[in-house]
Amino acid sequence: MSRYVSNNTTKVDWVIIALYASLVLIGWLMIYASVYDGSDSFSYFSFQNPFSKQSIFLIIAIAVFVGTQLIPWEFWRNFSFPIFFLTTLLLILVLLFGSTIKGSTSWFQIAGFSFQPSEFAKLGTCLALSNYLSSFKVNLKNIRHLMLASGIIFLPLLLILLQPDAGSAISFIAFSVVLYRNGLSPLIFILAASLILLFALSLVSFYWFVILGLSSIGLGIFLFQFKKQSYSIVALILITALGVFLGLYWQTAVLHALCMIVLSFFLWKKRRAKLAAIIWPIMILSMGFSYFSSFAFNNLLKPHQQDRVNVWLRPELCDPKGSLYNIIYSKMAIGSGGIKGKGFLQGDMTQLNYVPEQTTDFIFSTIGEEQGFIGCLGVILLFTMLLIRILRNAEYMKSAFARNYAYGVAGIIFIHFFINIGMTMNLVPVIGIPLPFISAGGSSLLGFTFMLGIMVKMTHQK
Repeated sequence: MSRYVSNNTTKVDWVIIALYASLVLIGWLMIYASVYDGSDSFSYFSFQNPFSKQSIFLIIAIAVFVGTQLIPWEFWRNFSFPIFFLTTLLLILVLLFGSTIKGSTSWFQIAGFSFQPSEFAKLGTCLALSNYLSSFKVNLKNIRHLMLASGIIFLPLLLILLQPDAGSAISFIAFSVVLYRNGLSPLIFILAASLILLFALSLVSFYWFVILGLSSIGLGIFLFQFKKQSYSIVALILITALGVFLGLYWQTAVLHALCMIVLSFFLWKKRRAKLAAIIWPIMILSMGFSYFSSFAFNNLLKPHQQDRVNVWLRPELCDPKGSLYNIIYSKMAIGSGGIKGKGFLQGDMTQLNYVPEQTTDFIFSTIGEEQGFIGCLGVILLFTMLLIRILRNAEYMKSAFARNYAYGVAGIIFIHFFINIGMTMNLVPVIGIPLPFISAGGSSLLGFTFMLGIMVKMTHQK
């Protein structure tokens, strides 16, 4: 039997619908588990209850999903830029008239409900970027075209940073996967990953150690140009060891001079001018970035921003009852679940509210405690299957707009999924973004439902 049910000219991808329904149901149950206190006074119909609010938004989300299937997919292409401008306007208006919650002016308050424009700005950005890149005239090797495409991403990103809401802003970087699919050089992603690694190393290590590592890499690249590589390995080890010894006693000045003089001598002595022209600028810029990273962290970031990075990279510097509290109890909750978990509504730490934000940012800790390793693995597999299915559908799309849009949806779901689960286990910094379809929050649920529903509609024209 076909995996699609045909009705005239339409085809419905029931696999994606089933995955979506599974994730939403898991989220609904886990929110209930997070707020249920076992008392007779527990109210299922109070707007102060996150479970009651989520139930209302769940009904609306189902209606939204069905509604997206009734609208021709061409509508979203034709009105992509007006939708983008509307969502961008909302980001401006929320800065002027929005409510401040937890330090961020990111919300409109309407009749007891909160509305977060940044969740819908992701939809507008995805539509506009997909439309722009689908033009046959656009070539990302053209710097002007690349700047315009980047502008579509960074305009809402910068407005969200002004709120300030770093977590939502960072999620917009996920749209770079659409740029990559349309020909953006992978070297840019390698460079970005290298800078993140260098930033992390600059904070967790002594500055001179990072300089030593960079100098050793540069020297190693050159030494391995020789035929007798065994001698090169010995020379590299000896020079690096000498640098460590001198760095421990005379710190950076002697170390810098030693590494650079030795590197320069070998490069120019053997007439490796071209190699030197490549290595020298990279090493100098890397050292400058390393120094600036350390300086900026200590002098430019606010204390609460430093705490978020320290919790991730240097937890020994954090207060266990302060900035480190969430992570400690989140990991304890996940670990206490064991293989099978304690059972639905049986999580002690969940019931006693040990983990803050356990219905939103840290809902994965509730899953870990009550459903254990098997439940966590199940959620991860559901997201993985959903992402694979979206990407598979994307490659079968006849329209470049639909293909770009599907990649954008996959990118934004992945970065939310990866960061949210990662931050509950301290694998990434805690930046406060929801787990798609599972975390409590009407704006998040409706925003992701809109994005996925439109994508499902676009599979009709495969």
